[in-house]
Amino acid sequence: MPLHNEEDNVLPLYEAVVGALDPAAIRFELVLVDDGSRDRTHELAAGLASRDPRVSVIRFRRNFGQTAAMATGIRLSTGEIVATMDGDLQNDPLDIVDMLDVLHQGYDIVVGWRHKRQDATLRVLPSKVANWMIRRLMRTEVKDSGCSLKLYRGDLIRNVPLYADMHRFIPALASLAGARLAQIRVRHHPRKFGQSKYGYSRIFKVFLDLISIRFLLSFNRRPYAWVLGAAVPASVMTLLILGYTIWESAVGQSVIVPLGVTLLMLSLSVFIVTWGLLGLLIAETGGLNLQNFASVAARLRDAGAQPERGPWGRAA
Repeated sequence: MPLHNEEDNVLPLYEAVVGALDPAAIRFELVLVDDGSRDRTHELAAGLASRDPRVSVIRFRRNFGQTAAMATGIRLSTGEIVATMDGDLQNDPLDIVDMLDVLHQGYDIVVGWRHKRQDATLRVLPSKVANWMIRRLMRTEVKDSGCSLKLYRGDLIRNVPLYADMHRFIPALASLAGARLAQIRVRHHPRKFGQSKYGYSRIFKVFLDLISIRFLLSFNRRPYAWVLGAAVPASVMTLLILGYTIWESAVGQSVIVPLGVTLLMLSLSVFIVTWGLLGLLIAETGGLNLQNFASVAARLRDAGAQPERGPWGRAA
């Protein structure tokens, strides 16, 4: 759970998690990530960790953002199933129990859908626009990508690279790679303490991230098509202009301008090929590769039976 200046929510959040999971006999660990808070968030979270061994606290020296906080918490968690949620008490830990039951029906990801948002228009409208863009450009049916309340198979989520605002695209990316995804309606409460960190600027950030991800995924699927599609036209133009330059020289015309254009087009062709080779290297060695999702999802399917329920499973 990422926390940023949530001193008033730390203790109620802990009580809500314990009150939801203990009665259901669910063994759990609670990883709290202090994302550079400047209030007493870390002090209160550290106090919980000293009293309850199930609580772990991670502290950032400065604010790195929600995705970085989630990525760190996920990486350092140990459960076979990982749940993520916000630390502002708008998500309800009681929904984790129902989501866990759905996950054990054979799914890899369970996504929460805040069908009755308890936020002001300043937050709801950007969220709806962002969700619409994600559904259109990612071609997915995830209704509420911005809902932080999600459950993942640990083997899947720990193989997902997270940077920028990537956390909201995980279900869509995993679904494209064949992961089994379910959505259920979850509760959503008004924020009682603190202030929201989001506004209309989120739309532009999501749009830019979407364009980047769509490009990377398209390049990843057919990298050679991208390279050839860009390099071949430039090479053909280079040959045509070179032929024209030779003809101009043969008839005694000045070739300074055609020769300059030829060199320019040749440089462009070399640049495109070099850029393409670099892109291929990134596609092969970088983290954003659908094959990572697909291979993990395939291993989970090949396992057949449900995995033994560890720290996030019900006690026997």
